[in-house]
Amino acid sequence: MSHALRRYAIGCGVLAGILAAGVAAQTPQVYRYVDGDGRVVYSDKVPPPGAKDVEVKKLGTNVIDSQPSLNTQMAQERYPVTLYTFACGDVCRNAEALLNRRGVPFQTINVSTPEGGERLTRLTGEMQAPVLQVGDKLIAKGFNETVWQSLLNEAGYPKTPPPRRAQPVRPTNEAAKADTPKPASKQVPGAGYPVN
Repeated sequence: MSHALRRYAIGCGVLAGILAAGVAAQTPQVYRYVDGDGRVVYSDKVPPPGAKDVEVKKLGTNVIDSQPSLNTQMAQERYPVTLYTFACGDVCRNAEALLNRRGVPFQTINVSTPEGGERLTRLTGEMQAPVLQVGDKLIAKGFNETVWQSLLNEAGYPKTPPPRRAQPVRPTNEAAKADTPKPASKQVPGAGYPVN
């Protein structure tokens, strides 16, 4: 092997060692062991010499991402969303589902309470819900998905929520049956329902 080739091989070995050390330094480690008193200990420090059943656990990244995206945060600051609703059946459930599908943070006002009804009357002059308020000036009376989507787009809300990094827990068969949405009834676009 020539001298230059040998130096190249040594250089590659050193570089591989540095890269491996960098990767190892980025992946946090936790040690699990049983101490002298029989207690199970988890620590990021190397176990003492008398430790038993030593295991090295490598931690991955945190998969819980509860913060909305930057675009959602910016839209929420400029155009907070309020849903005026009550138990009006499929129409109100579909209205809320639209906001949830898009990942839009929103405040819900129950208009069947005296305070909620008063707020709705001050806003629209009527007692019909659901009503979507986006910021101070964008208001849609009655649920019309096209109109609501347009208001949310205009305010800058993303069309879809950010992707989840963790797989959701699948419900049991009984829970899945209870959560299965019923098919939506036919609606007149933009129709609001009077609050009883």
